[in-house]
Amino acid sequence: MKPFLLLGTRADDDVADNEYEAFLGFTGLDEPGLRRHRLEAVPLGALDLDDWSGIFMGGGPFNSSDPADEKSATQRRVEAELDLLLDDVVARDFPLLGACYGIGAIGTHQGAVVDRTFSEPIGRVPISLTPAGVDDQLFKAVPTTFEAFVGHKEAVRELPAHATLLAWSAACPVQAFRIGQHVYATQFHPELDVHGLCLRIEAYRYHGYFEPDEMEELQEMARQASVHDPPKLLQRFVELYARS
Repeated sequence: MKPFLLLGTRADDDVADNEYEAFLGFTGLDEPGLRRHRLEAVPLGALDLDDWSGIFMGGGPFNSSDPADEKSATQRRVEAELDLLLDDVVARDFPLLGACYGIGAIGTHQGAVVDRTFSEPIGRVPISLTPAGVDDQLFKAVPTTFEAFVGHKEAVRELPAHATLLAWSAACPVQAFRIGQHVYATQFHPELDVHGLCLRIEAYRYHGYFEPDEMEELQEMARQASVHDPPKLLQRFVELYARS
């Protein structure tokens, strides 16, 4: 089988490693089957899509809608590299699933309006599928309504006409969409379990997602959660697109 690729942007080693371990566990892949590239540390370089079964994009601290003069040199480099990659991915309708930061990167690339109108605090929310989501080959892995972990400063406010809305929530109208038939983006985190969320809450305590003194309360919320359906999307993605 050709491997899958996970593109990460998290500079914190513990969180980056946990994200990779979560993708490994929920996809059922081993390390040779899921290679990782940390974009914040190493430039992507040339990528031949024919070498891969598909691509995952994880979350991270970058926001696509940040003012250009507030973006670091690293963020600007990563965005430029992702734009070039997405040119190829979208043109070929190559299998890609981007989560959280991925939805901002893909949305911006495709002409969506991405801003802070529908930001959500860290928590678990009910997600509902649209009729297109119910019929979608990937989202058949989850119920028509399910709970997922969220936490983001920006979100898609308006999709371009050629995008297919797959899922929504009361506070965030674009929780998932598809470009073409095989390029997917989710606002919620399909890779997060309780341990992973508690780790991120601690790591991003002072990054503006919540008031620092709310950390223990949020971690207790995570421990009380019963969020089981979103990771099924990762396994389903591998089932659909693994190729030799």
